[in-house]
Parts: sequence; structure tokens; C-alpha cells
Amino acid sequence: MTAAAPGTGPASSPLARLAAEGATGALHGHAGALYLADGAVVHAESPVVPDVGRRLTAGGRLSAEAWEEAVAEGGPDYRAGRFLVEHGRLSRGELELCHLSALFDAAFFVLFPPDSSQRAPERFLKEARHWLGPVRPVPVPLLQRELRRRGDLLRRAWPWPEVDTAPVVPVPGAVPAGAPGAGPTCGRRAVLQAADGVRTPVQIARALGRSAFTTLLDVRRLAAAGLVRTPPPDTGPGAGPQARTPLPARTPAATVEVSLLYRIRDALEAL
Repeated sequence: MTAAAPGTGPASSPLARLAAEGATGALHGHAGALYLADGAVVHAESPVVPDVGRRLTAGGRLSAEAWEEAVAEGGPDYRAGRFLVEHGRLSRGELELCHLSALFDAAFFVLFPPDSSQRAPERFLKEARHWLGPVRPVPVPLLQRELRRRGDLLRRAWPWPEVDTAPVVPVPGAVPAGAPGAGPTCGRRAVLQAADGVRTPVQIARALGRSAFTTLLDVRRLAAAGLVRTPPPDTGPGAGPQARTPLPARTPAATVEVSLLYRIRDALEAL
């Protein structure tokens, strides 16, 4: 991302201070909000990231009616999540996994929004609570470590952030037909199928109901493999040196080798 590295700089200062104070409430910014209870992060939400409900319904785990019932019945008492478990809609483990995935996903975009003109969250509303209710709190140091890891993954995948906010445009014929190991992984294939030259990575994530960060990482890896177009860097007066660096060319002949290297790396990261 174009902002400071996750876990460093002014973006994390208000959050670190609130954690040290053991604060309870909501830290709001242009890109969303972080909810804290006794200094730990219990929820995160951002309009650019699919929330828990979207993930569960898009994946077919819950019907839209079941989710709306939980929000309507449990939301006013800050126990929508507990309602889903108590009524057998989800197991406790399923709820925790989905909640943590959505929390880490949204927190990344709240603290480090793709639009560098948006400031990090600064406005704190004391005692504010989230309608989903408590699920599994995340200590701030753990959250910061995870955000640093995600920032490193993005930079290692493709160090030019122009692809993060631009429409995803597949490169026709970039993968030679029948070339072994040249095709993208299942997740990246879904991204390519959803790419229509208009949707940005976060819009594709919302359409698929999957992690916005994972989709962003997939797009960067697709760009590195020459499977999606990289937009021209900003060359305006405010552009930094990195943005003006010429982008390396990728040719179809090199795609097989690059794709194989990425598959090996993905396998190692999964260990």
C-alpha cells in the first residue's frame, strides 16, 4: 500500500494509545472504524470490505433471511453473533473464524486505506459497541503484527500499488493454451473471471464475498505474472519516486516460469 508500513508511523499511534489506556469504544476514520473493549480490538468494519454477513451469505453458508433475522433479533442487544450460535445457524468455531477474517481484513483498510488522501482514524467515540456483540477480542500488538505481515506480502508480490485501486483488466492470451503450470490458482482464476475491466480489486472482493486483502494480493500476483494489465504510474507533481519507476515488462513466454515460481512460493507459505 502507499501508506506507511502497517504497525509503524502515526497511523497506529491512536490505536496504541487507546490499547494502553484499556479503552472501550469506536475509533472512526474515513475508511471505517475499529471497535475496542478494554483495549483489545473486537470488531472492524469498512465499506470497501465484505462484512461477516456478506461472507456468510455469498458463500452459501447462511441464507440472507437467516442473517437478517439475527441482525433484527440480536442486534439491538449487541448479541447478533450469539443469536446465530444459540439458534443453530452457525457453530461457535465457524463464527469465530469468519469474524476474525473480517476483522483483520477491515482493520488493514481502516488503518491504511488505498486512497492515500484519506487520513488514518482519529475520532474516538467512547463506550460505543458493535451490534454483532463480542466474539473473540484481538490484542492490538497481535493485530499490528498481522498488518505488518500483510503489508510485506503485498510488497513482495508486486511492489507497485497502482493495481490496488485501478480496474482489473485481464491480458488476452497472456497464458499460452495448454501450457503446464501456466494457469492461475483457483482463487486467482475466480478474480480473473470476475474482472470486467471496470471493477477494482475491492469491488471484485465484494462481488465474490471474499477477503478484500486476499483479492488485492491475488491481483498483485496476477500483475506480476503478466495476467492483468498494470495501469501507468502517476507522473503528476505529487507522485513519488517509486510511482515514477518504469514497470517491468512481462511477456507470454515468461509467464510459465513466473507462474511456477509463484505456485512454489504459495505452497511454502501454506506450510
